[in-house]
Amino acid sequence: MIYFAITPISINTETVELDLKAGSSLRSISQQLTEEGLLKEPWSFVLMVRAFGRAGDIKAGNYLIETGTTPYNLFVTLTNGNISQDSMTFIEGWTFAQMRNALNNNESVKHLIMSSTDQEILAELGANQTIPEGLFFPDTYYFSRNTTDKSILKRAYQAMQNKLDATWQNRDANLPYRSQYEALIMASIVEKETGKASERPQIAGVFINRLNMGMRLQTDPTVIYGLGEHFDGNLRKQDLLSDTPYNTYTRAGLPPSPIAMPGLASIEAALHPAKTKAIYFVGKGDGSHAFSATLAEHNRAVMQYQIKPNNKR
Repeated sequence: MIYFAITPISINTETVELDLKAGSSLRSISQQLTEEGLLKEPWSFVLMVRAFGRAGDIKAGNYLIETGTTPYNLFVTLTNGNISQDSMTFIEGWTFAQMRNALNNNESVKHLIMSSTDQEILAELGANQTIPEGLFFPDTYYFSRNTTDKSILKRAYQAMQNKLDATWQNRDANLPYRSQYEALIMASIVEKETGKASERPQIAGVFINRLNMGMRLQTDPTVIYGLGEHFDGNLRKQDLLSDTPYNTYTRAGLPPSPIAMPGLASIEAALHPAKTKAIYFVGKGDGSHAFSATLAEHNRAVMQYQIKPNNKR
């Protein structure tokens, strides 16, 4: 038991984020620690905690377990409730530039790679992609003070890979994606196009229909992303006609990369789109959309929700 208690835990990353739910039993907590790679088996930890007479003292919360931690250190941390207080939240729809800015402005983070180029950062993370956009999962990440930006980004990157791997395995049949990455691109477009969460599958369904028909996606968020710093908040007709790799008015198919971080709901929508005949949609002005299967229906919706309201002003 002493050998078990003082032998450092072997983990593959610098840190492991541990979230213990309220009401969990010692047995279920030990099982969770085993499943997350912090223990080789659950029973030695159960026996150690019971030997100290503190089976009911483990406290719920978010913990950050660092490499080199021993089972005894883990026991002390969980029973004392040394919950990680620092956190970083990456918002759904953020670009990688916004992520970089948030990391650089967080004083609790130890900055190692945020001054590097995007490609250098991806190389540091061991990523195969060359564009970082959309590769990180939007969530709140808890960490101890002076955790490196590399460590936080690596956790967010791995979280996205895990979410994408899991959802890709259960995707609908006959989707027009050649890879998980193309599904991620679509999910990012759905994320930026949707003002109403319940409409995500419908928005995805429209874009899937357009791809299957060979119709251009013609989605404003990709154009805006392609304009970069040149976008001043007002999308003009000349912008829609100005060709960039991300202009889906001038180019067919998907853009070359995601345009933002999609959340899980948008990923699910891209892989489980609504079965719809719609190929058009127009904003109603309240965050929702009117969907149409024909151009005549779409023109009537544009008149109802866009032109007439504007004429009343």
